[in-house]
Amino acid sequence: MIADQLILDKKATKSKYEDDKKSEKPIRSVAKALSWRVIGTLDTLVVSYILTGKMAVAASIASVDFLTKMVLYFFHERIWNGIKWGK
Repeated sequence: MIADQLILDKKATKSKYEDDKKSEKPIRSVAKALSWRVIGTLDTLVVSYILTGKMAVAASIASVDFLTKMVLYFFHERIWNGIKWGK
């Protein structure tokens, strides 16, 4: 009986996404990921060019870096958004 009440209490206090003022909308995470990746990709492009001396190679490296790290950053943000520590 106590366990049933705890489950009911948990369901009653669970907020909807729209009501959660501490949470970011996914589109904000996408915008942050894009803006950060532009900065990071420019850095990768410059460093790759300095190391290789070839713009085509540097652009290839920067392109792959842009795509993979943007996806990783998005999921990183979404996971951290669900962690209550520090909020």
